[in-house]
Amino acid sequence: MPPRPNPKASSKPRPKPKWTCDWHFESLARSTGAQHIAGVDEVGRGPLFGPVVAAAVILPAHAELPGLTDSKKLTEAQREAFNVQVRAVAIAWAIAEVDSETIDRINILQASRLAMRLAVERLSQSPCHLLIDGNQRIDSTCPQTTIVQGDARSLSIAAASVVAKVHRDRLLVELDREFPGYGLAQNKGYGSAKHREALVRLGATALHRRSFRGVVQFATP
Repeated sequence: MPPRPNPKASSKPRPKPKWTCDWHFESLARSTGAQHIAGVDEVGRGPLFGPVVAAAVILPAHAELPGLTDSKKLTEAQREAFNVQVRAVAIAWAIAEVDSETIDRINILQASRLAMRLAVERLSQSPCHLLIDGNQRIDSTCPQTTIVQGDARSLSIAAASVVAKVHRDRLLVELDREFPGYGLAQNKGYGSAKHREALVRLGATALHRRSFRGVVQFATP
């Protein structure tokens, strides 16, 4: 009797879905009566240093922002250009930071949710619906939709992604002058080889995330 084929051995890995960054989720929210829809995203969950930053952006319906997508897929120059465009066209936008001390106290997931909630609360226009990147809801009475890889699928979330990313990157360039030697202007607080070598040589600063692996062993009480 011939051996049965192994479906695991013969199956090919599924290709990653190719998302389209458009107004689909905004249109779904508007179909329920929502008018002011805020895209919400955070940046800086993975770094060893500095705050996690979130932004919330309410765009007018079908704003013209050709080429806007997940900030990680854009060059620095493109992010800077879209940051200017988004702020100019947005009905409202807001940014919030949660510092490393709070991250260490409540953990990075809860700090990210807190940053997103604070950004929403700081909007000058109250939103009717939230589109949130990822799978974590935030503590808000506003109706909300979580969208995995939402920064590549929703233009409102992509706008928030850009605003948050540009803000945090600029902040890390400034902090590089205050805390030289760690390469913060280049690595933006992530655990690059230069950053990890500097931790061995210089130790952790007051703005390092002391609960993070790669930092805790160099943190002084």
